[in-house]
This record gives sequence, structure tokens and C-alpha cells, in this order.
Amino acid sequence: MSASAKLPPFDAADPLGIDDLLDPEDLAVRDTVRSWAADRVLPYVADWYEKGELPQMRELARELGALGALGMSLTGYGCAGASAVQYGLACLELEAADSGIRSLVSVQGSLAMYAIHRFGSEEQKQEWLPRMAAGEVIGCFGLTEPDHGSDPAAMRTYAKRDGDDWVLNGRKMWITNGSVAGVAVVWAQTEEGVRGFAVPTDRPGFSAPEIKHKWSLRASVTSELVLDDVRLPATAVLPEVTGLRGPLSCLSHARYGIVWGAMGAARSSFEAAVEYAKTREQFGRPIGGFQLTQAKLADMAVELHKGILLAHHLGRRMDAGRLRPEQVSFGKLNNVREAIEICRTARTILGANGISLEYPVMRHATNLESVLTYEGTVEMHQLVLGKALTGLDAFR
Repeated sequence: MSASAKLPPFDAADPLGIDDLLDPEDLAVRDTVRSWAADRVLPYVADWYEKGELPQMRELARELGALGALGMSLTGYGCAGASAVQYGLACLELEAADSGIRSLVSVQGSLAMYAIHRFGSEEQKQEWLPRMAAGEVIGCFGLTEPDHGSDPAAMRTYAKRDGDDWVLNGRKMWITNGSVAGVAVVWAQTEEGVRGFAVPTDRPGFSAPEIKHKWSLRASVTSELVLDDVRLPATAVLPEVTGLRGPLSCLSHARYGIVWGAMGAARSSFEAAVEYAKTREQFGRPIGGFQLTQAKLADMAVELHKGILLAHHLGRRMDAGRLRPEQVSFGKLNNVREAIEICRTARTILGANGISLEYPVMRHATNLESVLTYEGTVEMHQLVLGKALTGLDAFR
């Protein structure tokens, strides 16, 4: 660069210039989802959260379908065929509104739809995916059980052949979208190993009581799945996979969205802290002018934008077909952990106002406590990385 060349101005919203890595289509996707969330979620989400409900879920799902946000990175069957980076940007903007909205989209697209798209028969794809992409049918993903979270190999849900049919019995727990789903992708033990089933939720013996009294992800539908002699035809089984490789590959795809989404919650809390620090006065001047507050804001900005840069890097690797599950664990472990710390630090800047639903900070902080645990706890991702780094398996 010549001495006379003019540097671009510093952008406080994008201090590393990460937007320079995005093409016009990426930016258009981001701006579209951000605008939708600002109009359809942000004015209402604090009230939904306080009441512990998501009253417009079916309507929101149809709107998200119209945006192309459901099964966004899948191709065909009415899906948008977007890039992994574009899907990640959408997750970031949705979770900047609320983790519950991003969870709705993630479970629908990265778990339920992804499982059918990758492992289902052509008939199953034609039956479910176009309606799920449009938000006309909501899906859920049944893997976790009441006594078996991080150890899915020990699941007790069992599917037994009975003539040409299968009969399912068991329970699944902490299932996002469960009570409103039209189809549940359920994983069960069989004589030949773990198999997946596309279960219409109107089948006799299937029920999905909603879980209440949550202090996290309150603007989200969370349920138990109860399968009591649920009889299914042979055509319900996902034919292209046997074993835990099926559900674990789905989880890896969903965890990728979390890598981006956690940074949305962090960004929202950081922006709230910056605006508050510039207007809240103590000792005769804005608290943003004090050294300790500026140090907090600087540290938060560093971790926020490092996390976004990491998410972008992983997205480019996914688009190139080079993203490994260990790298997804790297991203989820770092970004969720740092997002929680950003929210907690933002809460200190807001002081007593930090616990009020008038601001998004405490809502994001409590939501992220769930995100920290689901789809792989901190400990599980640490052990995944530990095994990759040492070649020694600590899971045994």
C-alpha cells in the first residue's frame, strides 16, 4: 500500500472487516433474516419468554419457510440450497433475536430434515421434505432419553419387527418442537443396530407432553416423546443408515449452526452493553468513559469477532467438503463458552438493569446455559478434542 493510500474508516460494528469476506448474496441473506427477526420476533420475545410460551410458532414456521430458512443448506425438495456460510449467517441473526427461534430452525432443518434428506428413501423425501421446507409440517428429532443424554449408545427405546411392521416403545426427553411436530425422527435400538424412523405424530401410542417450568429457552417448545406400542409400516424406517453414525452426523450438522448462533446471542448482549455504557451516567459522565468499562467492552469485542471469524472459517470448510466433526466440536466449545462470558460481562455493565427483560442480556445468558449443554456438553467436546490431539480415547 502506498503512503498516500487511504485506509477505510474503523467500523465499530465490524472491527476486523469480516464483511469483506462475504459476497453480495451472503449479505442479502443476512440482511433478510435480520429484518424478519427485527419485525416478527424482537418486539414480542421478552413477553413470550416471561410467559414461557411461543404462541405463534406455526405461523412463524410458515414465514421462515417462505424465507427459505428451513432446511436452508439442503438441495431439492423445495429447499433453498444455500451455502453453509449463508445458513450460518441466518443462525446468527435468529439467535441474536432468541436462542429458541434458532433452535426451531436448527431442529427442523439440521436434524429432522437433514436426517430424512441424507438417510431417507425417495418416497420419504417426497412425502415430508417439501412440506417441512415450507413450514407446513414441523419436525422434531428424538435421540436423547431421560437417563441417556451423552451416552446415546445406551438408549432404551426399542423397535421390534412384527410381520411387515415395526413396533416402537420408549421415551425421549428434551425434544425441541416435539408437541407441535407432525413428524418425529426417532432413533431406536433394533436387533440389527440403531435405526431411524420417520414417525407421523398422529400414530396411536405416540404422545408429546410439553415440558414446563424451564428457566431457559422459555420462548421455545420443549417436550417429552412417549412411544407406547407405536406401530409403523416398514416404509417408516430410514433405509440408508444403521448405527450411531446416523444420528451423530445429524448432530454435527446442527452443532455447526450453534457455532454461529451463539455469536448472535453474544452480539446482541454486547451491543446492548455498548449502548448502555454510552448513555448511563455515573459520577457526572457516561460509564463508557471509565477505563474498567472500556476494558470490558474491548475484551468482549475481541472474543465476539474472533468467534465470528472462527464460524466463518468452519463454514468455508463445510462448503468445501472439508469440515471434520472435531472441528465442529472446536467451534461449539469455544463459541458457546465465550458467548456466555460476553453475556455475563454485559450484565455487569448494565448493573441492576442487566436482569431486566427490558434488555436482552439475561434472556440470552440463561438461554445459552441450555445451548452449552445440548447437542454435546462441554465435557464431551473437550474429550472429542482430547482424543483427536492425543490419539487416546478417554470415553472408554
